[in-house]
Amino acid sequence: MKSVTSKIRSSGLGRAFISADHCTAQPSSSALSRRHLLATVATVCLPGLAAGRDPLKIGFVYVAPLTDAGWVRQHEEGRKAVQAALGSQVQTRYVENVAEGPDAERVIRELAQQGCGLIFTPSFGYMEPTLRVARDFPEVRFESITGYKTAPNVATANARYYEGRYLAGVAAGRMTKTGMAGYVAGFPIPEVLQGINAFTLGLRSVAPRAGVRLVWLQAWFDPPRERDAAMTLMNQDADVMAFHTGSGAVMAAAQERGKFAIAYHSDMRKLGPDAQLVSVRHEWGDYYTRRARAVLDGSWKSASVWGGVREGMIRVGDFGSRVPKAVQDEVQARQQDIAAGRLHPFHATGALRDNTGRVVLEAGRTLADPQILAMDWLAEGVVGGLPR
Repeated sequence: MKSVTSKIRSSGLGRAFISADHCTAQPSSSALSRRHLLATVATVCLPGLAAGRDPLKIGFVYVAPLTDAGWVRQHEEGRKAVQAALGSQVQTRYVENVAEGPDAERVIRELAQQGCGLIFTPSFGYMEPTLRVARDFPEVRFESITGYKTAPNVATANARYYEGRYLAGVAAGRMTKTGMAGYVAGFPIPEVLQGINAFTLGLRSVAPRAGVRLVWLQAWFDPPRERDAAMTLMNQDADVMAFHTGSGAVMAAAQERGKFAIAYHSDMRKLGPDAQLVSVRHEWGDYYTRRARAVLDGSWKSASVWGGVREGMIRVGDFGSRVPKAVQDEVQARQQDIAAGRLHPFHATGALRDNTGRVVLEAGRTLADPQILAMDWLAEGVVGGLPR
């Protein structure tokens, strides 16, 4: 029999339902506690489950609502990959739309209290709440995705999104007619700055006079504001859009205006069948499955993983129908070069400058990982600054 998959909707955890095949339990307003409910459903729906080894309970916490595409969707696909690969050895559950800060700590703590032996927390702002909960639950393993602080029972993992951004920039540089791209960004953390700069460098590697106009949202998920920012940028001659936010609103806006957009996180051709230029897709299923399997076999250890194209955590493809084969071939060839170590987005063929004219890297040198991880500047060609 398939294992239980529980989904706890809303950051308040106020309403829950658990499904196993066609067996569903939904509490009323005076229902039992969540922990009692989970135990009851497991007993009623899966009477043979307790006969053997108890499955590993795995929790996932999502920073935005689960939609058809975007950051949360790719982590949800990772969760589903774990469930498919490990079957009855695991029970997976997720909580969506959990704000960074006190809400996150409360939700992570509740998952630990409910018996989760492994908890994935994929948002930068979940790092500190994860560490606080981990101190109180030393027997639970935590995976802080996009975090950088570890503990004996806390590992970190991230992807080299900037590799995909560089490749998307190459495609944008080949397809822009105005010489101006637009970029809607969430927060000015190093991960986001890496993406903006790599995109700009990729763009200017094939269109040296092109630029990138930047708008900051100071939010990860705000579809109306994402759309408004995209419209503003397109009104300022941006004909290729990129974004580092959680929804597909920018893609939908580009579709509406007849412009191009770079899909981020997921393939977004359903949202922008004519607008999508290429996608920078994040793949979490393999990593999540390996980490869950390590908990099951006792080999889990705290570590820091930063994988990219070579490791299969970043994939660029899903080209739109308007993209010439020559452009597709060029992007794919550069992707193979990155995988083989022949191309690094932050290698300076000439002096690399920021958008104030300051030299940040001498010609012939390559940024080392610590420098990339601490990035706090915007590349030459970016129109805009860092929020104060």
